[in-house]
Amino acid sequence: MSTSPPLAADSGKMSGRAAGMLAVLCGAIFLEGIDAAMLNIALPSIRAELALSTTTLSAVVSAYVLAYAGLMLLGGRVADMYGKRKVFLTALTVFLLFSGLGGFATEGWMLLTARFVTGAAAAFMTPAGLALINGSFPEGAQRNRAVLVYAGTASAGFSLGLVIGGLLSAVGWRWVFFAPVIFSAVLLVAGTKLIVETRQEAAPRHRFDMAGALTLTGAMLSAAYALTRLEHAGDDLNRTIAAAGASALLWLAFILIERKSRAPLVRLGIFRSGALVQSNLAAMLFTGAFFGFQFIVSLYLQELLGWSSFQTSLALIVIGMDAILAPLLTPMLVERFGNRRVVLGGFAFAVAGYALFLGMGLDWTYAAMLPSTILLGLAFSLGYGPLTIIATDGIAEGEQGLASGLVNTSFQFGAALGLSAVSAVGTFVLGDGESPSERLEALRAALLVPVGATLVGMVIMGMGRGRCTDASCRLQAG
Repeated sequence: MSTSPPLAADSGKMSGRAAGMLAVLCGAIFLEGIDAAMLNIALPSIRAELALSTTTLSAVVSAYVLAYAGLMLLGGRVADMYGKRKVFLTALTVFLLFSGLGGFATEGWMLLTARFVTGAAAAFMTPAGLALINGSFPEGAQRNRAVLVYAGTASAGFSLGLVIGGLLSAVGWRWVFFAPVIFSAVLLVAGTKLIVETRQEAAPRHRFDMAGALTLTGAMLSAAYALTRLEHAGDDLNRTIAAAGASALLWLAFILIERKSRAPLVRLGIFRSGALVQSNLAAMLFTGAFFGFQFIVSLYLQELLGWSSFQTSLALIVIGMDAILAPLLTPMLVERFGNRRVVLGGFAFAVAGYALFLGMGLDWTYAAMLPSTILLGLAFSLGYGPLTIIATDGIAEGEQGLASGLVNTSFQFGAALGLSAVSAVGTFVLGDGESPSERLEALRAALLVPVGATLVGMVIMGMGRGRCTDASCRLQAG
């Protein structure tokens, strides 16, 4: 394993190697973002060629979410114990191989396998990447800027993935899988040369907490499955209840195991950090609101206004402005006002954006919805990165992978919960209605979920100041 001291001093500029390493890590999180978004656009073409049932097609999407959300905490802790560089590069290799398998799929089971393993690889790669940044850049302005660039790239990947997926699907849906293979191969070659790991990063290995790992993975997988079942709970309520009950029991078993373990997989004391708990709850609500909104807008534009999937993706691309604003504007605002105030500003923009969209009508033009997309672009620019900083700030180097896994799990679970919540509310309000006006009212009712979730997140982040160590935090406290 390559080792070196931190890549940059507190007062120095980012070195060329540090910039190269950050570029590789940003490329990986961008890859994860576009990979998830591109598939959503390609689903109709995949169904047509492979003759997949609606259930199987839905499972293709759920398989990725299940593995990603279910294994994220385990991935972060494994990175702490066995080396973040090693885990990151190994996961990237697996991601490459199984994305290729998806491109060659001729049957539904091949696609399901590919998506599940790809999601599992992302679950190990993502927290390891963020932990590498936190371990390689000194706490303060440099780390804040690096994390903000990383978070902005992640968000931009999802926004641009919708457009890229539309273009690739026009050529052939298999390119939605082959393009990430090419991109990840380039990142793998560059990563082996540029990614280094500090001597202080690797946590003592002791013996691996296998009981904790098994119960944690089972608890997360069953919880993720229950979330993805919420919108279809009426079809098989017993299965949804059974999944939720199994998750609760496994969580209880996991807590008991960790309390008694000499080398716990997850040190429960980490949750004594008020800033960590607050930021994780807020992250869950923030992404849940956005993914729910995106689902609503997709149905509104395509089913009620008759737009194509490509036109829909172009309409939402404005939100991707955070790829530019996050690394340029947000660091200055954080330095001036502190992470928490910047996050609250992001939540305020999000509430305004969702609330404005409540006026959607059957005769709306793009100009009418543009203010909402601009406000949401600003919201992600101000909210996503600083939330990540707050969640990992002040955490010991040996637990950075765990903290990174926690916040990324919150983002993923928030997405699943938001999608299920808006779908359930919309279905309940619609009932047996089929007319355009009735469907529009159902979508408006569902849109209250993102509005409410964002308001609750705003209250949570406004309840305390959390831990402040850098100059911006001290300025905020003053």
